[in-house]
Parts: sequence; C-alpha cells; structure tokens
Amino acid sequence: MQQFPSNITQNKDSLRKYCKNLRHELFLKNELEQISKAIVNNILKSDFFKNAKNIMLFYPLKEEINLLDLLRCEDKNFYFPKCEGKNLLICPYCDKFSVNRYSILEPESNPIEDLSVLDLIFVPALCADKNFYRLGYGGGYYDRFLSNKNLRAKKIVPISEKFVCQKLPSDKFDIACDILVCENSVMQ
Repeated sequence: MQQFPSNITQNKDSLRKYCKNLRHELFLKNELEQISKAIVNNILKSDFFKNAKNIMLFYPLKEEINLLDLLRCEDKNFYFPKCEGKNLLICPYCDKFSVNRYSILEPESNPIEDLSVLDLIFVPALCADKNFYRLGYGGGYYDRFLSNKNLRAKKIVPISEKFVCQKLPSDKFDIACDILVCENSVMQ
C-alpha cells in the first residue's frame, strides 16, 4: 500500500493534485506503458475477464492506464462511455471516435438502453483504497453512472500499486468498486 503524505489524504482536491503529479512523473519516466501492459496481462489471466462477454472500457487520457490492448479479444463485445450533460451514456465500440469537451475520445455509435447486459465495467481513477473506493477527477460522472440500479456488472479499477492507499476520503455519493487490478496483483 502506498503511504500518501498525511497532510493531503483528507482533502480530495489536494489528493487529486498529488496523484496527477505522481502520475506525470511515471509518464516522464516511460513507466506507464509497462504498468499498463502488466495490468492488461493480469486482466487477461483473470476468471472475471475470461467469463465476461460485454465489457465497458474507457479511452485513456495521455497519462492514464491504457487497456486498449483488450480490444484484440475477438470473443468479447466492448463498450465505451460518452458524456451527455452530467451523465455517461454507454455506446458499442466502433472505429469512429470524436473528442468531447474534456478532450476525451468518445465513440460515435448510438448508446445502448439496457445497461444490464454489461458484465464488467473498467473505471478510471487517480487513486484507490483497500476498500475499493476510488478517487476520480471530481465530475462525479462515474459515481452517478455506477449508482444505476440496472447495473449488475463487476466494477474494476485498473491502477498502479503506487496509487493504492489504506483509506481515501469518501462521501455518500462515492460508489465502491469490486476489484482493483494492479501491475503485480489483483485485489478482490
């Protein structure tokens, strides 16, 4: 477990800034690509992935864990989120993506209605804790989406062990995930 400086662990904004700086250092050292590959390998070996058919990924920002190598699995159906207002819509993977107002690539396909088809949802995070809570970017998009009563999918955070700590500050709107997949371990 990572031990973050105690002066930042009680404030989400300070923690976000700290994690973004730490992640930027990993990016500059060219470590993020290796970490992403190790995480993808752990996902590919897992039973939860092998048994899943419909999987929601996220298109990575420049300094995020990149799971796009999973798209090579031809026996799976993949989906990506699209922002609409304050909500996430879930769209089938297609070969046409466009950039949204947050500079995130989104699919140009039409959203699905039935969210219960999803088996796995990969959720981006700046950091996570041993209770499976994550710290996102502060917009609340994923927490609103994950609170949907029609979801039955496992919620998975792909994250470097450098960003897993004992306990994050959380509030009533934060939704715990089910699994953390790191470069050297899978926590369930």
